[in-house]
Amino acid sequence: MSLGGHRLTRIALALLLAGIATLLVRPVPGLAQTTLPQLPQVFLDTNYAPPTGAVINVGAGDNFQAALNSSQPGSTIVLQAGATYTGNFTLPANAGPGWIYVQSSALASLPPPGTRVGTTNAASMPKIVTPNSSSAIVTAPGANFYRLVGIEVTGTLADQSYTQSNLVAFTTGSNFVVDRSYIHGTPGGAYQQGVLLNNARTAVIDSYISDIHAGDRDTQAIIGWNGPGPFKIVNNYLEGAGENIMFGGADPSVANLVPSDIEIRGNWLLKPLRWWSRSSNYVGIHWTVKNLFELKNAQRVLIDGNVLENCWVDPNAAYGQQGANAFVLTTRNQGGGCPWCVVQDVTVTNNIARHIGQAVGMSGQEGAGAQRFLIQNNLFADVSAATYGPFANGRLFQVIGGLPNLLINHNTGFQDGAIAWTDTAFTYTNNISNVGTPTYGVGFVGSTAPAVVDRSVMIGGAGSSFPPDNFFPVSLDAVGFVDLLGGNYALSALSPYKGAATDGTDIGVDFNALNSATACALSVSTRMPSVVSPRSSAPGR
Repeated sequence: MSLGGHRLTRIALALLLAGIATLLVRPVPGLAQTTLPQLPQVFLDTNYAPPTGAVINVGAGDNFQAALNSSQPGSTIVLQAGATYTGNFTLPANAGPGWIYVQSSALASLPPPGTRVGTTNAASMPKIVTPNSSSAIVTAPGANFYRLVGIEVTGTLADQSYTQSNLVAFTTGSNFVVDRSYIHGTPGGAYQQGVLLNNARTAVIDSYISDIHAGDRDTQAIIGWNGPGPFKIVNNYLEGAGENIMFGGADPSVANLVPSDIEIRGNWLLKPLRWWSRSSNYVGIHWTVKNLFELKNAQRVLIDGNVLENCWVDPNAAYGQQGANAFVLTTRNQGGGCPWCVVQDVTVTNNIARHIGQAVGMSGQEGAGAQRFLIQNNLFADVSAATYGPFANGRLFQVIGGLPNLLINHNTGFQDGAIAWTDTAFTYTNNISNVGTPTYGVGFVGSTAPAVVDRSVMIGGAGSSFPPDNFFPVSLDAVGFVDLLGGNYALSALSPYKGAATDGTDIGVDFNALNSATACALSVSTRMPSVVSPRSSAPGR
């Protein structure tokens, strides 16, 4: 990577950290008692460096596995665009430090590095197809330093006669990058996982993962539970019926393992309405649906600039598993063998979550508990029990089981349930939301009120029910949004809450920061800037 590239990515990181660090100097009540989460200690460098080693061309009908077996550090395996390679392929041991690239012969026809691919780019990709329930691509013991660039990976299963386990399975080694690739199931087939991250130092960037679903089990576009990290998931389109992204959910085989140092930025996490039986787009196939994003064992996680869209209660799911959350941040000793499982040091900033049954569900009741969370500058829109039920609760926040050091600051939410159901003390400042409806819960509900509630706008609330120094407009119109009907929820110059936050800024979301962070999330053509740590190097070089 060039010196200029280092400079730009370090500037990007500095700006990101500065936005969070300002909390340390702004007068947020209760913050003196709140320890902010640690950010990831490593940000993987995935900038594309054109390979310079030997080239192995694998034409249509040639033996792809033989090419993998004969490759050496520094090799580039070029697969023919438009050709299909059927089988279960293994990335063999590679001690490195040289990388082995597996890439399309039509790489020049794909979007440039840093830009997400879409389905229309498939014609410029070779297709790797698993004909059975095993992975199309898996890692062997000792596999390291592989970059897959411009590859389509799928299966032949077109129904639910069996379940394909995972299309790409990183189960050993470290230093892998999935770059500008299209990984997908079929519209009617049962596919459990798109990419499995049970290893170390791995990134999925600028890619498109879709049609990951099954009717009788949990499924994920990207999941990891048995790898230490660091991980990078940046600028992808992700469809997963169970969870679009998940860490944890099964007990690690390594004692005290916690997936750590996880960067999740600029992704679009979507459950298509064709999966929802109450939608006019429904195509008549039931898939088990739960949540959009979930952590059950993870630490030092940055979730920034993503769009999370569409999540409803699956009436066929077991009671208590209906989901419909944008974010689930809840520690789980899933199989009884992970007493160390923890969810801690989680930063949730500058995201848009909409068309969901509940915004954020949090719990620290199992394993080693949960602690240190920052939820700031997020927009939660159309959070509705009425629309996305049955059994959805329409809450912005559900916080149970004791979560020390939780700060919820400068968010804007529109929901029909309670602001929060909680048995946990936390700090709630500078937010805008409805107060909720009597049908689904009003205000703060539970056995314990937040420790600090300050300078928040609670639309339709009664001042007598809340601490002083908060605001209670009678209607959405009275808040003074720039364009309520048009969806511009920034405060107008005439809003009484402009500049009224504890830090002198507007109450609610800073939409300049939000729009900048999410600019790439819904686009397949916008270049996504990198963020790397000045004290780390890695995958991609």
